[in-house]
Amino acid sequence: MQVSNNVRFASRRFKPRQVFRFNSHAFTCDQSYASSSVYRTMSSSALDPQSLKVTGLVVLTLQTTALVLLMRYTRLPSPTNPANSLYVTSTAVFCAEVCKVVACFCAVFLQNGNSLRATYVELRHELFSAPMELVKLGIPAGLYTLQNNLLYVALSNLDAATYQITYQLKILTTAVFMVVMLRKRITVSQWIALFVLIIGVAFVQLSPSANAKSLPAHQNTLIGLVAVILASLSSGFAGVYFEKLMKFTSPSIWIRNIQLGFWGSILAFIGVFVTDGAVVMRDGFFRGYNLFVIIVIALQSLGGLCVAVVIKYADNILKVFATSISIIFSCLASYYLLNDFQYFATGTIAVLSATALYSLGGNTKSPASELPVTVGKD
Repeated sequence: MQVSNNVRFASRRFKPRQVFRFNSHAFTCDQSYASSSVYRTMSSSALDPQSLKVTGLVVLTLQTTALVLLMRYTRLPSPTNPANSLYVTSTAVFCAEVCKVVACFCAVFLQNGNSLRATYVELRHELFSAPMELVKLGIPAGLYTLQNNLLYVALSNLDAATYQITYQLKILTTAVFMVVMLRKRITVSQWIALFVLIIGVAFVQLSPSANAKSLPAHQNTLIGLVAVILASLSSGFAGVYFEKLMKFTSPSIWIRNIQLGFWGSILAFIGVFVTDGAVVMRDGFFRGYNLFVIIVIALQSLGGLCVAVVIKYADNILKVFATSISIIFSCLASYYLLNDFQYFATGTIAVLSATALYSLGGNTKSPASELPVTVGKD
């Protein structure tokens, strides 16, 4: 009786409250906490992990394929959209970072039972309770921002299929940085896979139609290739550094992406005016934007979240197979839709085989596969 009286007094004094009964005893809790708990319980019971796995893999495959093809399409000049009127890629990178932060904030808001106060408390704790951790994240965030800008350069100078194949060099760079920075052991079969990967990429670059004479005047294969290699190095180092940095911390996927997006937005905004300031001041921030550019930005901002869902409910091997299927789709679509095709079947098969062999050849996971990454890294 005493417990129940105390509960009723507390309920009248502190609103809103909810009363729960267990074995004839009443207990109260804050409304925000109760709704958050109920939300999480309902969400976990309503979502089948197997369904999430399949859905995540399908969405990741489609997202990766669509992003590469649309990025390539939006960077192709046309009579109605000449090269000097195309959108400024650095502004697209900035917009994608902002959209990613907004999407992750909405996810945290939903996880906290639609409570702004609870969301604010969690964000304040995670973002500012350990300021040095936030500062350290500036390094991978800066590399990821650089990487996303480089990928636009690559797709402005390479066809979608060549880009997809060559960008698998990130597997090699990640493996090397894992050995150097984390002292992780790579199995013999994985080293063989990496060797096959290099051979496959070489076949793609040496294919007959890769001759510069067959390229449009605005494209430069060498610039595109250098951009992909630099992006692969950035992806490998940033992924391993991020794993090493986050080894003893475990914030949620959404919080970690907000932290990365915080730095990414700042650095991307600086990059806009450092690299394209004159163009933006003359033609406007949103020069050349259209529906397809907006879709590219949306896909770019949500790409890392798709990877996070796949890794959470599936595993790295399935993610690699999704990437391999995306490469095949990109090759076919590049030929039929964008008139971009190179006869590189041997190289493509070698890269796909190397990707699968590396994933199946040992228990070591790529750091990028375990982390909430942004587009371009995977």
